[in-house]
Amino acid sequence: MSKQKEDYSFWTKYKRFAVNEIMLYVIMIVGIALGIWIFS
Repeated sequence: MSKQKEDYSFWTKYKRFAVNEIMLYVIMIVGIALGIWIFS
């Protein structure tokens, strides 16, 4: 039971971290795409 709870808290933390990573990548990709579009 306690192990499962530990797992759950780990997953909620990881999920939040993953969402932040995805947002960062999306912003980077959009920025690069805009840069290419503006300079071409």
